[in-house]
Amino acid sequence: MIQLGLNLLLNGKQDIIKQRRVGLITNQTGVNENLDCNVDLLSAFCCISALFSPEHGFFGNVQDGQKINSSIDKRQLIPIHSLYADKRKPTQEMVDGLDMLIYDIQDVGSRFYTYLSTLFLSMETASEYGIDFVVLDRPNPISGILVEGNILDPEFKSFVGLHPTPMRHGMTVGELAQLFRAEMDLDLSLTVVPMEGWERWMWFDQTGLQWVPPSPNMPTVETAMVYPGMCLIEGTNLSEGRGTTKPFEWIGAPWIDSYDLAKKLNRLNLDGVLFRQIHFKPEFSKYAKEMCHGVQIHITDRLTARPIEISLHLISIVIASYPDQFEFRSRFFNLLTGTDKIQEALLNNKSITEISQSWQHKSMQFDKKRQAHLIY
Repeated sequence: MIQLGLNLLLNGKQDIIKQRRVGLITNQTGVNENLDCNVDLLSAFCCISALFSPEHGFFGNVQDGQKINSSIDKRQLIPIHSLYADKRKPTQEMVDGLDMLIYDIQDVGSRFYTYLSTLFLSMETASEYGIDFVVLDRPNPISGILVEGNILDPEFKSFVGLHPTPMRHGMTVGELAQLFRAEMDLDLSLTVVPMEGWERWMWFDQTGLQWVPPSPNMPTVETAMVYPGMCLIEGTNLSEGRGTTKPFEWIGAPWIDSYDLAKKLNRLNLDGVLFRQIHFKPEFSKYAKEMCHGVQIHITDRLTARPIEISLHLISIVIASYPDQFEFRSRFFNLLTGTDKIQEALLNNKSITEISQSWQHKSMQFDKKRQAHLIY
């Protein structure tokens, strides 16, 4: 079993936090291998004066996009500052009296998962007010080797992408923090407490740790596997499976012929994936209470499957098959991809090979650039 940054901090590196007034940026994923809460564990060595919660809230029980109010932790009797409210960056008032911020949240390996934006903005605040910043590192659950997808164009910067990284970045949060500090040119005292025993080839189910869903629609490691591509479905009028037991694995709409879609996708013989026709009725989100028809994404080889290309193939076939029904949620799709060129290419019937080749050079450049910040 690997040792988390949290473990290493508590077992030999306690001096980093002793006698410090700490703000802890975390949620329900901030646990050790025994599922003990980081708030309880860290409180034995420092004064935790405030908690900060990302999207989905401190307990991870709020659906995507819903504003969360700040509150009080009833057990510790300390404030929980919401970083998914009117303000998404810690304010001077929130950090008043603190001399250290600690970030300890499980990521899922995709640029548009908003916890990375919370990390980015919290580092900015720490730099602005002279507060030390500590990242307790955790695994990239979909391994740390592959870099995939378009690099964010600054014109499309938003809370689902604040830094020009690929859609699948292949880094841990600690490594990304080092990259952010270097590229943002921050005057910041940053300490990354690394893991022990984690290697880049590892997927989360090879770590020996328990999977705690980082958000309501990320129930399993399998969800995280497809998420770098299937999140793009959010930028269309297809259901991405929210409101079902298989978010991001079930894709469909009321007007799709599921048999036909599955057949066309399987004919492509894409590496590492099969498609099965399905019928589902979301309890909420798009097409709530309506019967949808579509496909389930079955990853058969996670080493060769390319979720972003799989998603683009699916969208391309739906555009060709249902030109009168399919629609992009144009602005949001472009924010997710980090460009308007992918949507334009899909509408102009460009091949997925041509589209994926358009980002290869920049992805290779990023892969080289990230090497200076890799820990493992």
